[in-house]
Amino acid sequence: MVKTRDDVRNVAIIAHVDHGKTTLVDELLKQSGVFRENQEVAERVMDSNDIERERGITILSKNTAVTYKNTKINIIDTPGHADFGGEVERVLKMVNGVILVVDAFEGAMPQTKFVLRKALELKLPVIVCVNKIDRPEARPAEVVDEVLELFIDLEADESQLDCPFVFASAKSGFASLDMEETGTDMMPLFETIIDYIPAPTGDDEAGTQVLISTIDYNEYVGRIGVGKVDNGTIRVNQEVVMVNAHEPEKQKKVKVSKLYEYDGLNKIEVTEAKIGSIVAISGIADIHIGDTLCSPENPTPIPFQKISEPTIAMTFCVNDSPLAGQEGKYVTSRHLRDRLFKELNTDVSLRVEETETTEAFKVSGRGELHLSVLIENMRREGFEFAVSKAEVLYHEDENGKKLEPMELAYIDVPEEFSGSVIEKLSARKGELRNMSAANGGYTRLEFSIPSRGLIGYRGEFMTDTKGNGIINTIFDGYGPYKGDLQYRKQGSLIAFEAGEAITYGLYNAQDRGTLFIGAGEKVYAGMVIGQTGKAEDIEINVCKKKQLTNTRSSSADEALRLSPPRILSLEQALEFIDTDELLEVTPEHLRIRKKILDPTLRKRSGMKK
Repeated sequence: MVKTRDDVRNVAIIAHVDHGKTTLVDELLKQSGVFRENQEVAERVMDSNDIERERGITILSKNTAVTYKNTKINIIDTPGHADFGGEVERVLKMVNGVILVVDAFEGAMPQTKFVLRKALELKLPVIVCVNKIDRPEARPAEVVDEVLELFIDLEADESQLDCPFVFASAKSGFASLDMEETGTDMMPLFETIIDYIPAPTGDDEAGTQVLISTIDYNEYVGRIGVGKVDNGTIRVNQEVVMVNAHEPEKQKKVKVSKLYEYDGLNKIEVTEAKIGSIVAISGIADIHIGDTLCSPENPTPIPFQKISEPTIAMTFCVNDSPLAGQEGKYVTSRHLRDRLFKELNTDVSLRVEETETTEAFKVSGRGELHLSVLIENMRREGFEFAVSKAEVLYHEDENGKKLEPMELAYIDVPEEFSGSVIEKLSARKGELRNMSAANGGYTRLEFSIPSRGLIGYRGEFMTDTKGNGIINTIFDGYGPYKGDLQYRKQGSLIAFEAGEAITYGLYNAQDRGTLFIGAGEKVYAGMVIGQTGKAEDIEINVCKKKQLTNTRSSSADEALRLSPPRILSLEQALEFIDTDELLEVTPEHLRIRKKILDPTLRKRSGMKK
């Protein structure tokens, strides 16, 4: 018999990057009494990972729960970046409605459209929360119109168009149903959730059915499946059958050893969970996203959308440079292999494939940010390895024609920079689709561009717009191959011999281009130490000492002035490297090097090409 469970609401918070999802969850947790009166609470408490805190972005979706007037509200905080879109698609299967957060100044942005489309396709009711209402330049009335236009563009039905609007400031901790009034607390948002988001329904007397939508991982208990109980009841020590809609032959008997529900920021052990509960299940070693746990009498899988395919790949290989093994704790191919395959436990948008050699692995993901976060995590854990330039994954159509991944790029720039942005993107095979005036003297440009045309562009974009431009991209399917691209106009400055960089050698080198290293750093033959102004590579000896004679004094050296070197961040280094170069990643250094270190062999391979 189908029942409604009134004491539970399941809701996901979706939005564009930086519109305040995680801060809003913080406020809901605080005002529902999850924390003690005097408890010290970190800002953006849901961003638990170091990189999430430093960059101020959410990478993994997180579950939490608050209780308001005897109703338990399960909240899922999702990422806003397109690279982590796989996380958003999955968690929407666990909820009965969404809160769409929109910035009161920026309004509807590309990613707003992406996440809203996913919610509308699943016929989920939407509460629109116009956030940052206390920004001095906020324009709530226009933003409401923009959001409604977006609903119409995405062909929302009438019930979805008739959605409630809540006006809030997550930072100041208030919400209101009227844009002219400032509220005192978050109660209007809590009330709207309870009134507007439907309670979960299901047949509590039928066999168990739990669809796994997220995987958590813990060193002590291994894989933990997180999902919603759709039908029946799930109990500790219950025998269930694991099935999957996309793999009809999969049928495996397993046992539920531990069961948890969420409360605030903690998982609480429970003995059983009923329909509508969001649960975490441990003790099943090979549980995957998309699996359904059913009672053995009626093993029926719940349908589940396929996760978007990766579009970009890099080669991760063992570091074989002359300085290999001096800084990292984990340096062998076995360490590298184990770590990459362990990442697959939690990241479903990632693919790891073995290559012809045991020293290298092909790692594919959803974008440069997706892979750079993995590299940064491994580096912090003490791994030492090398990565190649990111390359896109091509497909072929039925006629054998080459297809490549395309992106839609939405760019907001001050008017004076729009010319140089159009020029640069056109050279990278971009096609200008639309150009319109945006707020505050900005121009909005819409481009259709191959994914490979955007590799290595963000840093250049920031320089061209003096840090004032905003670029957002969304994957737009596969299109015909657009022709060859030249990534970099300038060549590299390459160290000629191994040793330590000396002021005298660097002083002579800096006239040839921009240096990436300072005096006293170790170098080796074939290592890239800077960028030249010309198109070809230049080899240079930076370990050269000045020959002292009777007439030359050693103190004459002190007058040499070096310009400060340009220190590249991980993203900048990944953008800079060319197809014949590698980035050597260690816990302490990022070094760019040529794949072939020996200059004679390098010239020969260049001539063959």
